[in-house]
Amino acid sequence: MAERREFGDGPLGRAANAVYWYLVVELLLVLTSLPALVALALLDRSAGNAPLVVLCLLPLGPAASAGLFALRARATADVLTPASFFWRGYRLNWADVLRVWAPALVVLGLVGFSLANLGASGVPGWYAPVLLVIGAGLLLWTVNVLVIVSFFGFRARDSARLAAYYLAARPLVALGNLSLLVLAGGVIVLTNEALFGMFAVVWLAFVLRNAGPLLADVEERFTAGA
Repeated sequence: MAERREFGDGPLGRAANAVYWYLVVELLLVLTSLPALVALALLDRSAGNAPLVVLCLLPLGPAASAGLFALRARATADVLTPASFFWRGYRLNWADVLRVWAPALVVLGLVGFSLANLGASGVPGWYAPVLLVIGAGLLLWTVNVLVIVSFFGFRARDSARLAAYYLAARPLVALGNLSLLVLAGGVIVLTNEALFGMFAVVWLAFVLRNAGPLLADVEERFTAGA
């Protein structure tokens, strides 16, 4: 006799479960990021507010890490409880994330402030492309380190080194992250932060999928036998 199929095992059930999982993670992303998003919406877009922007962005790091944790858990979870995985990832990783997220935001804030005040500072014009390259490299490093910290318990300095190493060791991952960052920036510039926030879980899912080769290599080379 053929085995009885459990409810939700069919294509429609799996699709409904996936939609539910993504919706719950999206709602939790919005919930944990809401204070930062409200503060950002109230801030005037001026160079003088760069330190405040950095402060407002601090909660987004732990939220994004928890989202990544919950999204990856969907592949192996045997219960439909995305919220429990999200809060577990948040609880486990928030401190480690802030150790790398906060310094990255500070440096990015300084780069952005310097670019916004380039004309007033009287520095040569070639300084702008240099700052843009530094900023782009730091953004790519930040995505790498956020992914690594979300799934591995390395020390902060080791995670930072691995994130830098994989910029060169996995150039296709870096290129994919660059495309996703350009996409995110384009949506924010052409619309607003709120619209991007509504689909943040989809963006994080693409980040996680793109980081697959990086995560597999870290697991094989640095956690084997651990």
